[in-house]
Amino acid sequence: MDPVATIVWIVSFVLVTVTVTGLSRRVGWSAPVVLVVVGAVVSFIPGVPHIELEPELVLYGLLPPLLFAASIQTSFVDVRARRDGILLLSVGLVVFTVIVVGFATWWVVPSLTLAAAFAFGAVVAPTDTVAVTAIAGRLHLPRRLVTVLEGESLLNDATALVALNATIAAIVSVVNPWAIAGDFVLAVVVGVAVGLGVGWVLAIIRKQLRAPVLDTSLGLITPYLAFIPAQFLHGSGILAVVVSGLYLGYRSPTIQTAEARIAESINWRTIQFLLENAVFLFIGLELSGILAGAFKSGITVGQTVVISVVVLLAISLARFVWMVLTTALYRYGPQRLRERGWNWPTGIAVSFAGIRGVVTLAAVFLLPDATPHKEFLQFLAFVVVVGTLLEGLALPWVIRRLKLPPPDFAQEASEMQRLLAEAQTAGLEHLDSQVTGDEDERVVQRLRVNAVFLADALENPSPKEDEDVPVEYQKLRRSMIRAERQAVLEARAEGRYQELAVRSVLAFLDAEESALKSSGPKKGLM
Repeated sequence: MDPVATIVWIVSFVLVTVTVTGLSRRVGWSAPVVLVVVGAVVSFIPGVPHIELEPELVLYGLLPPLLFAASIQTSFVDVRARRDGILLLSVGLVVFTVIVVGFATWWVVPSLTLAAAFAFGAVVAPTDTVAVTAIAGRLHLPRRLVTVLEGESLLNDATALVALNATIAAIVSVVNPWAIAGDFVLAVVVGVAVGLGVGWVLAIIRKQLRAPVLDTSLGLITPYLAFIPAQFLHGSGILAVVVSGLYLGYRSPTIQTAEARIAESINWRTIQFLLENAVFLFIGLELSGILAGAFKSGITVGQTVVISVVVLLAISLARFVWMVLTTALYRYGPQRLRERGWNWPTGIAVSFAGIRGVVTLAAVFLLPDATPHKEFLQFLAFVVVVGTLLEGLALPWVIRRLKLPPPDFAQEASEMQRLLAEAQTAGLEHLDSQVTGDEDERVVQRLRVNAVFLADALENPSPKEDEDVPVEYQKLRRSMIRAERQAVLEARAEGRYQELAVRSVLAFLDAEESALKSSGPKKGLM
């Protein structure tokens, strides 16, 4: 394909991704499912180039920025608070899934070796960060549940890929179980060490940068700075990326300027949106090629249906059984676990959130040529991804039936406002210590008025029951900003001011409107 045609296809690909995702959100459909369906249909249209995801491209090119974008927006404090539950899912459940699905696949797929079956179990073990985050944001799940699901999906990729490397070695040679355990420990230790090291060094460097462009440029290559060295040292590159993202996200208020933080947030949200949705479209576009390979395996259609059903049931059953065991441990185990655990409805909800995605499809292409029924296993991985995506559609119904409480948005807004008032009080105290008496009284008075308003509004709430003073202020101020922006645009149209002045005032209004939006009540995660 010539360069011009390649560019045209890339532009078309992005356009389809944005359009389908936007329309799906407007009508309330699951964007990942719709993108897979659209890609699958398009893959059979004559003239559409055959799409084949290179596993190295996915592992080295797509996964690092995807995981970094998710981890840098994930609260390190929340992950640390729920670390026991996250580890039970990201390590314990992955190992349990590899064993259960491995034996089930070995039992139903003709002439498949046990090592190859365990390798396939490792392929389908990790949940998908993208799909889980999208569902969590759309359903307004309890914050505690969201933290566990996001933490699981961030960390279980590393466990699954380490298990996959061990089983691949078993396919092509004889392995020692102690060597497998040693490789796992090495991968974890090196991955964490490299992630922390890269995060620490970059934090020092970024603290010296004052230009948002330089800071953003360095941030864009951070995932690869963590991933590549960890892989070279036989560690987990994925774990290194996640650790560095969590560390830098936690340190960002002290190492970055406000402009740099805003720019980084927008950039990574854009990258995450394009990559995560493009991946699901890619999954659909691969269907025609995957089917062609599956037909060569010699397994009949009837056998394929039975195998697909058994594997999907094994995956769902393994997750459900593990959640029953862990929930029982939390409910009836030691006092420390009972205080930190979750209840039965939460455990059931987690068991229905086992959606697979890009890691599964990338990992299945890492299977060596010596793997029996390699092409059929690639098709089976596609079935697992689509099947779990469809299973995820039942999650809203499950959440409603379980009557899990949604986040208390009013309480969260109140906590945020109280914290902001506390910060304003600290600012006033600092102002009093800095004022010398030589300043213009109008400047000092304006600073005091702005800082005192919020604290006074919280101490003396509005007599209205439907909304308090800060919310009312935000509503009115936003309407004023719209009028101010319109006035600036009219002045621009009349040519009364230079464009530099117009752009500066518009940027000032945009920054204030963004601040007002950030301080308003949060209605979801996304």
